[in-house]
Amino acid sequence: MSVDRDGSMSPARPLEAAVGERSDTVIDVVEETARIDKVEHVTGTVRVQLVTDTVEETLRDAVSKRSVSIERVPVDRMIDAVPEPRLENGVTILPVVEERLVVEKRLFLVEEVHIRHETTSENVAIPVTLRQQRVVVERSSDETNPTEEE
Repeated sequence: MSVDRDGSMSPARPLEAAVGERSDTVIDVVEETARIDKVEHVTGTVRVQLVTDTVEETLRDAVSKRSVSIERVPVDRMIDAVPEPRLENGVTILPVVEERLVVEKRLFLVEEVHIRHETTSENVAIPVTLRQQRVVVERSSDETNPTEEE
């Protein structure tokens, strides 16, 4: 069989050409090709949800409270120079001075301010609401039952 120019098949014809003669017979070259077609086929669905949950928790921690007490201590004594503030046994002492006019000028320590620092600590529990998010994925198909994944 041979293939004609129009693509149809016909019985084979012998090629007869003498040596040195020119032949006008044309032999077509035929090639086959393959093609792949894709068809979309839905087999199931997927649904994704973002869910926010609340969780009740109690936060615990120690809190500190610092308080001070102020005590004025009268001294009323003459001094030669202004004393510096000082710290004695955890008490900050701030000198308060004044100049008094006498026949001569003298420096008197009028009072001292004693500041005591006291720190107390107590444990507290505070209820709070926290939010958490989770993802819910639901798959369904023709062959299986819907499932839930987290």
